Amino acid sequence: MGSTDFGNFENFCRDSTLPVCNLFSPDHSQNGPWGGCELRGIGLSGGDRLGNLGSILLCGAAIAVSGFLLLLSERKRAAVGRREMQLFLIGYILISICEIFSVGVFPIPQGERVRVVFSAIHIGLITATTWILLLNAVVGYQLVDDGTVLSMGLMVASAAAFLIGTGYIALDTGYQWTEYWNNSYDLPNRHIALYVLYQLVPLIFLVVFYILEAVLVLRVLAETRPMIYLTAAAVLFAIGQVFNYAISPYICDGTSGAVDGALFQTLFTLLSVITIWIFWSSITEDDWPMPTGPAYS
Repeated sequence: MGSTDFGNFENFCRDSTLPVCNLFSPDHSQNGPWGGCELRGIGLSGGDRLGNLGSILLCGAAIAVSGFLLLLSERKRAAVGRREMQLFLIGYILISICEIFSVGVFPIPQGERVRVVFSAIHIGLITATTWILLLNAVVGYQLVDDGTVLSMGLMVASAAAFLIGTGYIALDTGYQWTEYWNNSYDLPNRHIALYVLYQLVPLIFLVVFYILEAVLVLRVLAETRPMIYLTAAAVLFAIGQVFNYAISPYICDGTSGAVDGALFQTLFTLLSVITIWIFWSSITEDDWPMPTGPAYS
């Protein structure tokens, strides 16, 4: 296996509730051979359970809030990147729907095998939606007219490629169609492809998004106020990841398995998405001075 932990999910699955962990467990559940605190959630009749009620409720709130932001975006008809921002919000809504079943462990017919589908789509949507967010930053430079068939077509097609490619690898892992990824079932659950596509690539997309937007705000718009929103969104997202990956086992132990860090990851990600929308809204106001030139005309 070598001396590096790159590609290993064992420790992540031991300490956190992640959709990818549903793929590696023999029974396709979060309670694999990893030890650590078991998320028991709330028991229901018939032996079913709500694994993470807080996450389920917050995902419902995320869907409602994102729907409201979609409507608000529709009213900003002159805003640059309106359709592209709406596409990002739709991606986030779909992520939240999948999270109800993959992380919230909401009871579903045919149990854990169906949960693999939601987990695979969830993972694919994370990669695709962060890519859409990155392209939202590119849209601000007006290299291609926003909202056009070309702009939306390129965005949808490229995001679909990430969704289908990542989702297929996740499904093949969970259902063992080709048996190519079967060694990922054994500890330390090494899976280079999903580690890159699910853990690293979205992070790279988010960092590039921040850099591109910072350049746009500071050098093109020559403003500083929107950077408050952009940086706040980054900080809120980072806090959610700290809860999910570092603090989660302590929360789980402290609540005897009732909740874990996934609850706070969902909350802070929602706050981050709201702040990103506020940032986008702030830089598409009519009173920003835009320099003349072919790139910004």
